Amino acid sequence: MAMGIRSMITRGMPIPLARTLPYTLHTNRELGLMLARRKPLAVFVDGKGHFPASVERYLRLFCRHVADGRFIRRDHFSPPIEGRNYPLHHIYFALPGEQWRIDEMIELKSSLCWSRDHERREGELLGYEDWMNDHFLDRFYPKPTV
Repeated sequence: MAMGIRSMITRGMPIPLARTLPYTLHTNRELGLMLARRKPLAVFVDGKGHFPASVERYLRLFCRHVADGRFIRRDHFSPPIEGRNYPLHHIYFALPGEQWRIDEMIELKSSLCWSRDHERREGELLGYEDWMNDHFLDRFYPKPTV
């Protein structure tokens, strides 16, 4: 399973680094953005049975909205990554009508290699605007020079 720079950075981005972006990351703001219909897809990933208690509490907030029909949830499991002996548990929440993004994200993440184009597509699926993706890619995934 491929992991993009966005995934690695946003999982533990140092505050000073995050402040260099001209926009606010969705990280830890997913629920409010989805309720405002400004984010079509949220993704949470950790080892099966290894989500921290704080994330479990956050996920329960999403589940209330799944029960009300505001969000659609799908769980997906993938094989262990190198150095881990447990499968990865991916939890996807999508707005109604946007669940196609879940399938596309699963397919994208199943890529054996990762490129700038993959990184852009991940941002698009998560609901980042084109200018945000452009900035992110220029900052963290520079184009190769010939």
